[in-house]
Amino acid sequence: MEFHGTTKYHISAELAQIVNMALAMEKPLLLTGEPGTGKTQLAFAIAESLGLGMEILRAKSTFRGEEACYTQDTVLRLNDSRFPDAASGRNVQNFDDYIVWGPIGRAFRSESRKVLLLDEIDKTESDVQDNLLDVLEDSQFTIRETNTLVQARVKPVIIITSNAKRELSDPFLRRCFCHHITFPAPDEMRQILALHFPDFSGPVVDMALKVFYELRGRGFEKAPATSELIEWLAAVRRGGFTPEEIGQIPLSGILLKRTGDILAFRGEKRVRGD
Repeated sequence: MEFHGTTKYHISAELAQIVNMALAMEKPLLLTGEPGTGKTQLAFAIAESLGLGMEILRAKSTFRGEEACYTQDTVLRLNDSRFPDAASGRNVQNFDDYIVWGPIGRAFRSESRKVLLLDEIDKTESDVQDNLLDVLEDSQFTIRETNTLVQARVKPVIIITSNAKRELSDPFLRRCFCHHITFPAPDEMRQILALHFPDFSGPVVDMALKVFYELRGRGFEKAPATSELIEWLAAVRRGGFTPEEIGQIPLSGILLKRTGDILAFRGEKRVRGD
């Protein structure tokens, strides 16, 4: 089971090497890098290429590790206790009837191998991160209300992403294979664009790349990333813009998303209190 990119995902030789080693050794792969470098999309590309299903955990600051495995539908259980319905097949005395499986729970209980994506793990607290890695490393967790052990039937492919907004703990890092995805240089970006626009090249693309990297060098709060470039180039192509017109950066709102960046680009100043 090896991954070598897809028709829409360009992968460097170094990244392909560590992805395939993580697959072979069944180790979690932690991907770091600025937003827009393709960390999350890599998980989707691996699933597509290898024909695997996906389970996705979108991390957030209020997230508790247990939620990734299971939760209890307390509202449904309370409703059933007040208005019992024999046709539902549920028994309020049976905790298992009210379990809602989280992405880790679903991946562990699946009969087939899944890609398990833990997206933006740096948004969570360090103790949550360590608890999740314990579960993933042991391939099991316990439903504490019933003391029932849930063991992975097939160990999932684990891809973890981080935008480095918060330092990850040493125990967490120690258990992962790690790879930092640097932002593509112009030559590599040209290869990425060729995957998305195989029949589109020439002066328009050349000018678009020049404008894109010039904008990235201006120090905007949210510099345009690969996904914005792809969307902008598609719009530019649809609009039939010439290289000269592209030099004026039309449709800048596709590349720049933060209000402050858009105002700075226009040469305007934010009015205090607006």
